[in-house]
Amino acid sequence: MSEGKKMTSSRRHHLKSLMLQIAANLLEQEAAEIIVTKEAYLAENCAALDLSRDQAALMDFCKKLHQAIDKIDEERYDTQVKVEKADKEITELKMKVIELAGVKKPALKKVRMSADAMLKALLGSKHTVNMDLRANLKQVKKEVKEESAEVVGDWRKNIEDKADRKKMFETS
Repeated sequence: MSEGKKMTSSRRHHLKSLMLQIAANLLEQEAAEIIVTKEAYLAENCAALDLSRDQAALMDFCKKLHQAIDKIDEERYDTQVKVEKADKEITELKMKVIELAGVKKPALKKVRMSADAMLKALLGSKHTVNMDLRANLKQVKKEVKEESAEVVGDWRKNIEDKADRKKMFETS
């Protein structure tokens, strides 16, 4: 079949049905093999029952069977308890591994959203919040301090005044 041609739907359907028939035949063969092996195992490991004995012998045989069943049942229970303990231990160890590994935090994605849109998403559309904080501020006019020319004027006079102050502290 060349690369350019596609399989027709009838051909595809025919191949599917063929594969299903083959699979069904294989399943039937497998089931028959299981039955044969089971019968062979039972014939090999379980002897045929001899029911030609008297009633006392049959009662004794039944008691032995019940004892064997009880013994096997106890063993099954013991193994079941062991398995449950092992399962609990496995789950506890898994939990410890998870605790030791820690929880990995997913990488945060950048979200381009204004503060107004975030608050609207958090609080719902009922609440309208204006995040224009500059609108709520008071406007303060700056007072320009103009230093008088007199203060800046003659520096010698300024030094003399300070000298007088110095004398005042020295005398006291």
